[in-house]
Amino acid sequence: MRQAHLPTGRALAIYRIGDKFYATDDKCTHGEVSLTEEGSFDGCIVECSYHFGSFDVTTGAPVAMPCEVALRTYPVRVENGVVHVEV
Repeated sequence: MRQAHLPTGRALAIYRIGDKFYATDDKCTHGEVSLTEEGSFDGCIVECSYHFGSFDVTTGAPVAMPCEVALRTYPVRVENGVVHVEV
């Protein structure tokens, strides 16, 4: 899991699962905490350290309370070994 920034300054979280990459907003929808700086990532689940809510990074769906609002996800493609996020 790594943080990246859009030209607008918006922070994204980039995840690698096997040979696939996924991107979501970096802020937890419950506690406004940076997932890349304060969270943990295992399998396809990112957990926020603020209240231990979690999300499936492949869909953005919340999978543990108190998180109820999905993370925004972004399409990702890899060209010549470079990860590109489509916004």
